[in-house]
Amino acid sequence: MEHNQVEIIIYGAEQLCPSCVNLPSSKETFEWLQAAIARKFPEQPFTMTYVDILFPPEEQVKQSFAKRVIEEDMFYPVVVIKDKVVGEGNPRLKTIFAELEKHGYKAV
Repeated sequence: MEHNQVEIIIYGAEQLCPSCVNLPSSKETFEWLQAAIARKFPEQPFTMTYVDILFPPEEQVKQSFAKRVIEEDMFYPVVVIKDKVVGEGNPRLKTIFAELEKHGYKAV
């Protein structure tokens, strides 16, 4: 099964969320996830986008989700794949990998 390149969006902020004090920052989580996904699914392209919830890009979809993260007091970083939230606060690789496999990615 051929897969389309998936965009993995990480919504976060410089400042840690109040409930995430002992967890890595959103940026650290972004870098860790990027490395882990590249190792698990080598030579299978994916895009990772970091969105600062306090300074979201012009893109309407990302702006409204960033606003939702703040309004709903979601634990960030929030990991989103194809409009589905697959991780909050301390995202689990197992959950993210399973979602990528649903989109045709093959683990090595």
